[in-house]
Amino acid sequence: MQVVSISSLKGGVGKTSVTLGLASAALAAGIPTLVIDLDPHADASTGLGVRVDSKLTIGRMLKASRKTNLADNIVSSSWQAKAVSKRSLTRVPVHDVAVGDAYAGIYDRPDLRARDLRRLTQLLAKTSGYALVLIDCPPSLNGLTRMAWSASERILLVAEPSLFSVAGTERTQRALEMFRKEYAPELGRIDVIANRVRPDSDEHRFRLAEMRSMFGSSMLSPELPEFADWQQIQGAAYSVHQWPGKPAKKTAALFDQLLRNITDTARKPPRT
Repeated sequence: MQVVSISSLKGGVGKTSVTLGLASAALAAGIPTLVIDLDPHADASTGLGVRVDSKLTIGRMLKASRKTNLADNIVSSSWQAKAVSKRSLTRVPVHDVAVGDAYAGIYDRPDLRARDLRRLTQLLAKTSGYALVLIDCPPSLNGLTRMAWSASERILLVAEPSLFSVAGTERTQRALEMFRKEYAPELGRIDVIANRVRPDSDEHRFRLAEMRSMFGSSMLSPELPEFADWQQIQGAAYSVHQWPGKPAKKTAALFDQLLRNITDTARKPPRT
């Protein structure tokens, strides 16, 4: 089971869109996947079309991590049903969600204790049947994000090609190296994804060149261009692979490639 955290220090860079794009590619590829919505805003849960009903949200599960069975409280994404209906599949793809909520915010503070950082790890230790776990983190370096890092084998940092986002990504890399030394020596690769790229922008071309120089081989390909339909797709709770039109198909193909690059390098040594 490969556990991947999708993080950013700066909000508004499309971190949740990247999480959902990867989740969409995983569903299309038939990879058994669990999405953990650790952001108290719960935007990933909205985009995946899920509600908790009688289940526990991720915040409530973290509160009782030693006693709670995560598998008893996950829900199937609405994408799963749409994929089955559209393709008339006899084999139902596994595409589950640990639903986000504002309650998780009680752990999103800078002074979280070491034992609290292990709460998500405890939940995942009792989970099986997934090849991929994607964790959508809050746009901060507080407790919830560090809790996700503690449970992860790999970190993806999402950045747009702008001054403040690039600078924030560099600071996050430094914070991750410190976190690895103090709390998570087994933490694997730390990679950077360029998102919301506008190829016709001189500023974006300049910042992309800066990012390639700054992050080197940690820059993942492909770089993701700006996609105007994201809000409409997520508001309708569809995956990008299920959305009609050439722009969506092109974006879906980029996420297919990105997911392959992530899974193909899963067994390679970490980059430091």
